[in-house]
Amino acid sequence: MSAQSTPEPVIAEPDGAVSRSGRGRRRKAPSKGRRALRVAAWTAAGVVVLGGTGAGYVYFKLNGNLKSVDINQALGADRPTKIDNGSENILVLGSDSRSGSNKQLGGGTDDGSARSDTAMIVHVYEGHKKASVVSVPRDTLVDRPACTDTRGTAHPAATGVMFNEAFATGGAACAVKTVESLTGIRMDHYLEVDFEGFQRLIDDLGGVPVTTTKNIDDPQSHLTLQAGTHTLNGRQALGLVRTRHGVGDGSDLGRIQLQQAFVKALLGQVEHVGVFSNPKKLYDLADTATKAVTTDSDLGSVNSLIDFANGLKGIGAQHMNMVTMPVQYDPADPNRVVLETAKAQQVWTALKNDRPIPASATTGTAAGEAKGVVSS
Repeated sequence: MSAQSTPEPVIAEPDGAVSRSGRGRRRKAPSKGRRALRVAAWTAAGVVVLGGTGAGYVYFKLNGNLKSVDINQALGADRPTKIDNGSENILVLGSDSRSGSNKQLGGGTDDGSARSDTAMIVHVYEGHKKASVVSVPRDTLVDRPACTDTRGTAHPAATGVMFNEAFATGGAACAVKTVESLTGIRMDHYLEVDFEGFQRLIDDLGGVPVTTTKNIDDPQSHLTLQAGTHTLNGRQALGLVRTRHGVGDGSDLGRIQLQQAFVKALLGQVEHVGVFSNPKKLYDLADTATKAVTTDSDLGSVNSLIDFANGLKGIGAQHMNMVTMPVQYDPADPNRVVLETAKAQQVWTALKNDRPIPASATTGTAAGEAKGVVSS
């Protein structure tokens, strides 16, 4: 990956020494520190916003951490037209690979494959002051279009398969292709975070406080919590966003409700954690965040992520509307859901026109039974 021009340094070296260009009368440290924190929150939630980066070795170290995939080349020209209204659409996936160190965190069979355990379509509105997040249930039955992955391997279309099968079959490119086919909306960016990176990111942040209104006990996600207030470490946070059997009706829709609640708790907490006064903590946070994610090639450098951060730094939990893609339980299999086509179209139409998602789009659709179990 080629290095771009070094930005004005705002992160100290790991030993705690602050670079000279960070001194002087033009001190903007607090805002950049907050920006780096917000990055970590969006990363874990799905949308990575990288704020400060350092000079010299620190810059090249962080740049070298990043992994990217060329979605545009893989998908070619057969895609929805980019909506030029100042908004952005980002597909965020949580990868549940069972290979390597992720197996101990995720459980299940170590078959070397990966699935999109979490999928969110993030729409950032014009002005970049608010966002809507649409969670896509992994158990949704969809028609996956033919696609070519980033290695050049072609995959034929498939009918009536689970949504997360697209990622398992053809990785990032096929996941983006499926989402664009489903929504008719072009994804401007792609971000992926895996188990291990998520856990380390939460630990580097010092944990996330949440309150649970019910006991949660799920051996499969390695999570046991009594009702009450907790500061979740990385392993507990990972267990919370993955649990589906420990609370509610055991459905993927219930898990999505827990994920959405945790994202808001994370974004709220990040505004209260000060790391700029601790250079090593700030460096560790940036180091973990850049290792944790895979991006599309347009975001595949630290400079690009800084620009991306600048466009998202004003979005907090209070400016984010989170919904689940309108679905109903499949009459033939209660463990699967199918798209509520008319209501889903209300969602996609709203996003295409950069408008709020109407309440009618999700009224009367299938929902889990974990709403209100977690709060910040």
